[in-house]
Amino acid sequence: MFARLSTSAAVLAISAGAAAADYSLTVLHTNDFHARFEPISKYDSGCSAEDNAEGKCFGGTARLVTSIADARARAENSILVDGGDQFQGTLFYTYYKGKLTAEMMNKLGYDGMTVGNHEFDDGPEVLAGFMDAVNFPVLMSNADVSQEPSLAGKIAKSTVIEKGGEKIGMIGLTPHDTRELASPGDNIVFTDPVDAVQGEVDKLTEEGVNKIIVLSHSGYGVDQRVASETTGVDIIVGGHSNTYLSNQSDDAEGPYPTMVGSTAIVSAYAYGKFLGELNVTFNDDGEIIEAVGEPIINDGAVAEDEETVARIAEAAVPLDEIRNKVVAATGAAIDGSRDTCRSQECEMGNLVADAMLDRVKDQGIQVALANGGGLRASIDAGEVTMGEVYTVLPFQNTLATFQVTGATLKDALENAVLQYDDDSKTGRFAQVAGMKYTITGSEAFGNRISDVMIDTGDGYEPLDPEMVYGIVSNNYVRGGGDGYAMFRDAMNPYDFGPDLADVVAEYLAASGEYKPYLDGRITVK
Repeated sequence: MFARLSTSAAVLAISAGAAAADYSLTVLHTNDFHARFEPISKYDSGCSAEDNAEGKCFGGTARLVTSIADARARAENSILVDGGDQFQGTLFYTYYKGKLTAEMMNKLGYDGMTVGNHEFDDGPEVLAGFMDAVNFPVLMSNADVSQEPSLAGKIAKSTVIEKGGEKIGMIGLTPHDTRELASPGDNIVFTDPVDAVQGEVDKLTEEGVNKIIVLSHSGYGVDQRVASETTGVDIIVGGHSNTYLSNQSDDAEGPYPTMVGSTAIVSAYAYGKFLGELNVTFNDDGEIIEAVGEPIINDGAVAEDEETVARIAEAAVPLDEIRNKVVAATGAAIDGSRDTCRSQECEMGNLVADAMLDRVKDQGIQVALANGGGLRASIDAGEVTMGEVYTVLPFQNTLATFQVTGATLKDALENAVLQYDDDSKTGRFAQVAGMKYTITGSEAFGNRISDVMIDTGDGYEPLDPEMVYGIVSNNYVRGGGDGYAMFRDAMNPYDFGPDLADVVAEYLAASGEYKPYLDGRITVK
């Protein structure tokens, strides 16, 4: 997907050369790592030892050890920070929760991170345990945790560190809609990012700090809004939208750094495939006079640290029997990429929705709805292991069945495309089975979706707002996740079905050599 990039960066010079009193800082950064301690394939899924030996794999903590050491060696002053979502995504997290994450982040020597929404997937208690285990600050400015016993007094909004005799302020941001995206509990109040950041900037400025970095797990669009609507922010290290910024690749969503006024925004895709490297020069007043950078790709040319390889192999032993089991085969790669599954019909969405519906169709269930954000990777052609299935579906969601009226189902589809036109590719996008729908592109709620058709077994019939339909989804969506609050009051809910990953694995196994496909169940006017 990505061409190899050199470490020479496209230069954004805000003014000419550096004077003797200027201060240089290299900001090394990661985001959306999602427990990818082992190397990944070009599909962001697991990569075999054979392919890794042939140089076909990317990322993995052992390569990050090398990349970070090399970058630090060429920097005058450097910090290493993370834009959130270290948790969730592989069996390593399922088994160890935050313990292995803390160990590896301590080994890499992070100076700070922000809280991503997935840090709340197992509740605030697991996040609190992770914070107890790390030796760097974990930050979140736009949340009131004073009523949450496990986090009250423990998590800071901002902090100050010192590098090369200069003070650097860091502020954390988490998604404003984390309550919809994860399981933070009822005691935390999330607030607007702009107001939260400006409040911390003002506080840091009063303390004499004039170099301020926001670690933002809020997405590229929100980062640009924060940059334009606040004063005093020098750098925003992004996360959440898995945005790839580059000056050299046609796949990039914007330049690295993206400048909004005098604020430099950076992001390095996801999964440890890249290490972000931004070289910044400040003048005496703390103003950026030069910002130079480019993400460094962690491909097969980057040597793996042998000690780290051995430690991760040791940690993998309890997982190997499960994940190495071959459960099926596919005749072609199954596309589960974020770009497609959060904006249009995708092959992985069809597979997962079909598998869900097939499992419960004899229970009077007519429609399956899978949130695109629950699909986390593609699967390559050939043998399919259980580990690959878990990488696609890592959240341990269970099958949930319930009943709603056609009007409520229509509202759910309207929610699915709530942010369709703003390129944010949110996880609420609905992959479906047993039905068809059309996206109109209208901004008005109630008019974004048309031509909703239900498969009756004898053909498709228009959705009846008054009729009661049987729905299958996952327990996260049924509980209101990704904005599906209309399902919380569904009739006859049962949220405790089998693990979705097991359902999909069994469906694949029964399919022989599975052939991925699209059939036009989602169209766009």
